[in-house]
Amino acid sequence: MTFCSSLRGFDCVVSLSLNMEKPLILITNDDGIESKGLWAVVEALLPLGELLVVAPDRQWSGAGRSMPHHVTGRLTPADRQVQGQWVRAYAVDATPALAVSHGLLELAERKPDLLVSGINYGENLSVEVTISGTVGAALEGAAEAIPALAISLAMPISQHLNGGEMVDYAAAQAYAVRFSRLLLERRMPFDVDVLNVNLPSDATPETPWRLARLLRRRYFEPTAPERDNGGSARPGYRLMSAPIATEPDSDVHLLVAQGFVTVTPLSLDMTSRVDFGELEKLIASSRLV
Repeated sequence: MTFCSSLRGFDCVVSLSLNMEKPLILITNDDGIESKGLWAVVEALLPLGELLVVAPDRQWSGAGRSMPHHVTGRLTPADRQVQGQWVRAYAVDATPALAVSHGLLELAERKPDLLVSGINYGENLSVEVTISGTVGAALEGAAEAIPALAISLAMPISQHLNGGEMVDYAAAQAYAVRFSRLLLERRMPFDVDVLNVNLPSDATPETPWRLARLLRRRYFEPTAPERDNGGSARPGYRLMSAPIATEPDSDVHLLVAQGFVTVTPLSLDMTSRVDFGELEKLIASSRLV
């Protein structure tokens, strides 16, 4: 009342309407518009604000933050009723990062207050985050100064492209709400551009969380492709052999060996933390052709 008393008529009405505006949350993923994980997080975040879903029209796992030229950017309305509410949604012929761009440039009526990417089929850990389309989409939002959350649920490799019929998303939903509220209500410290949250497959809403750094080794190890008569093939991957032997403060150890939910702050600044003075001396003392 004090604020409005200094305004008159239409100005007062506009001010009140702006203050009452719900946060806009842009939701995306890399598993595609039909992903059960995507719609599980939509259901969980319904009470937090106005939702806009913009997701790839098909599976794009492993896309990173790529922006290839061969996709069309075609938009297909995919509105869905969730808990009795209609949620505005679009499927895009685009990678996850490009889906975010389409959402921001064409579909959102104002700048989103939060971007949530997930719930991903499978964990996104260690140096593999640069491969993850889930994390790539979150980084694209962060590059536009939007608080961003990537959330993933550990699953067997056989379920990474299609999810599982009996997967329980309750824990991931609870953590999505917890960290979405945090990002809506609090400003993160400088250099925290994305929160990368991973849950064990058997997590519950009460499973404790720990801050973790990225393991500086591959969690998913590449395997040679199996070729049939010289036809097309692509490398596969397997889990690293001894995750229990990894560094105790790493995301892999805390999630896989200890069973915690891991929360890893990611930065857009990929500059090495090397001492520039020492590196300059090293370069200057070398003969460069």
